[in-house]
Amino acid sequence: MSRYFQSVALSDVGLHRTENEDSGWAGATVLAVADGLGGHAGGEIASSLAIKKIATIEKVPLNQRNAETTLIEAFLDINNSLAQSMKKNNELRGMGTTLTSLILGKDQAYLAHLGDSRAYRVRDQKVTQLTKDHTLVQELLDQGRLSPDEVDGHPQRSFVTKALMGAEQHERPDFLPIDIQDGDYILLCSDGLSGVVEERKIEHILTTHGVSERAISELKSLAFKKGAPDNLTIIVATLATKKSPVPGYIGAVKGGAS
Repeated sequence: MSRYFQSVALSDVGLHRTENEDSGWAGATVLAVADGLGGHAGGEIASSLAIKKIATIEKVPLNQRNAETTLIEAFLDINNSLAQSMKKNNELRGMGTTLTSLILGKDQAYLAHLGDSRAYRVRDQKVTQLTKDHTLVQELLDQGRLSPDEVDGHPQRSFVTKALMGAEQHERPDFLPIDIQDGDYILLCSDGLSGVVEERKIEHILTTHGVSERAISELKSLAFKKGAPDNLTIIVATLATKKSPVPGYIGAVKGGAS
């Protein structure tokens, strides 16, 4: 039986930025969030390029044999496209983007991820973070040099250690097969949400409201109550047996916040 994502999504500039450098795609079999780095023009271009490229995976039937190779090659293609864009335009030098993507294959779902955008799964009223942040703070946590209580106030909390930057020695994305069951809720988001909204509140909202405009509205509202210091992009999804209308492109990739 074929399975598809049923989803709702939004992208917003937040309260302290003048432009939205986040981009996203919520399709029938591909969900993705990209958070642009490197300033207004560069960040928008980088995240838009990444999302347009990864959205084409909708046309590729993924299975256990080809999923990892297909997704790693897609990330490499994005990296090379960023490099070419910077070579053509010096003003774009230093641009880059995070990219967190979840793709439904024939047999299961597959996650490919670089940066600090996140994917969560809520099952049986319990939230699980599916991605691991590629940040300095996460490295310090892993090394035991920082306690969880010290994360929020750390001056380099947002310092990303791995992203798509157009570098010659490109970073290999994390790749994971992911189990998604009927009744699970999936959240993909940029750090504009995950950086200010606690997991327990994500868990409560998705358990209570599921895949609904109210769910993403309440998540956005919580981020705004915390000052919304960054752009925020939110995709909430679940599985369905029939295709339904999808949000498609959101954020910078479609020319602004939606």
